Amino acid sequence: MRKLAVVSLALALACLSSNLAAQARPVTLGVALASDTNPFYIQVKRGIDAKAKELGWNVSYVSANEVAATQNDGIGDLIAKRVDAIIVSPIDSVAVAPSYDAAARAGIPIVSVVRTVQSPSQRVAVTGNFQKIGLDTGRWMAKAIGGAGKVAMIGGPAGADLFRNFGMGFKAGIREHKGVSVVFEKEGPLTREFGLRMAEDILVAHPDIRGIYCGNDEQALGAAQAVAAVGKQGEIVITGSNAVPAALRAVKAGAIAMTVDLRPFAWGQLGTSTVARLLNGESLPAVVDIDYALIDKTTVDQALQGPK
Repeated sequence: MRKLAVVSLALALACLSSNLAAQARPVTLGVALASDTNPFYIQVKRGIDAKAKELGWNVSYVSANEVAATQNDGIGDLIAKRVDAIIVSPIDSVAVAPSYDAAARAGIPIVSVVRTVQSPSQRVAVTGNFQKIGLDTGRWMAKAIGGAGKVAMIGGPAGADLFRNFGMGFKAGIREHKGVSVVFEKEGPLTREFGLRMAEDILVAHPDIRGIYCGNDEQALGAAQAVAAVGKQGEIVITGSNAVPAALRAVKAGAIAMTVDLRPFAWGQLGTSTVARLLNGESLPAVVDIDYALIDKTTVDQALQGPK
């Protein structure tokens, strides 16, 4: 009987030791952002790293670079590694949904940052009111061109709800001014090359264009290059989004008229803090919004002084 008691005590101590070791193990956060090279996501990554360091967490990143299938594979790798939680900025709101469901089946909470996905397995979406941002952008552009004229839209990837909502909001803002009309609209990759190529097409088809809306700053910088090449810098209003350093400098120089500061560094921090609250068992709303600001020539000096 005594021998049995000793064995039971030993087993209990072993289990306690195992539990304490598990509790002492640092949290490993898996991260699957939409891009490794987009300046916006570089800042989001910096925010994640800063908050994770503060929390004493490890971070495991997987690459995707705007390819949904690659992102699904990466999330699958994170699930196989048994990370404690996953942050994703989904490339496609539908195509990446199965990976969210796989994470949920594995008991791994998954949080969306910036973009969202159509899946009940998305625990929290740390995002923004992109229709409102688009609305403010449309109103700003209409005012900047004097309430009349043709405008063009170079949008982001067709499968991302974020850019669809941006565009819907922008059109709503434009519709408030009967003298403004959208004469060109094209969705595509968030690259400078795409912005340049689309703007060149716009300038040929509509030489009297007054404004060009772009889904992000990279597209806007490409559009600005095309506009400068035909000697119309300052005559055509170009808007972007993300307020990356190159875009802020372009606003200062007058090549871009306005960019939306989505505060990507803060977004990364908030996403990581949200995961920490989930792991602590807190009850959170389905959506956590982050603030934004429109940066034009009147506010760009202050924006350039801030941390980017």
